[in-house]
Amino acid sequence: MTEVPASHRDLLDAQVGVLATVGSDGRPQQSAVWFLADGDTVALSLNTRRQKTKNLTARPVAGLVILDLANPYRYLELRGDVEVAPDDDGAFARRVGAKYGADLSQHDAPGDERVVVTLRPARVNAVDMGR
Repeated sequence: MTEVPASHRDLLDAQVGVLATVGSDGRPQQSAVWFLADGDTVALSLNTRRQKTKNLTARPVAGLVILDLANPYRYLELRGDVEVAPDDDGAFARRVGAKYGADLSQHDAPGDERVVVTLRPARVNAVDMGR
């Protein structure tokens, strides 16, 4: 796994990132997502009915871009492999919700399931075009 450099580590505390997955037709699919970082690993709580989750289950690779909203010339890109694991009791969804002051279950229909998607970067691009 590749490390996030100190110059861009603050972006792991950002409010939103853009997740890119690969669809069944080989084309990219992107979604704005909430996330939690733990070291250099990023984890998401996703609903299994969503296209991004289906894409990740079929092809467990992803990219996440986190833009510095105060300086849009600066961003962090993480590319790597993902692990999709059940969140049967919703504990991880509640942790993500706590960061954002939200109840993620309000976005789910009755019977929906949530999973924890963990992105382990194989490549990290820390960009600052303003330098």
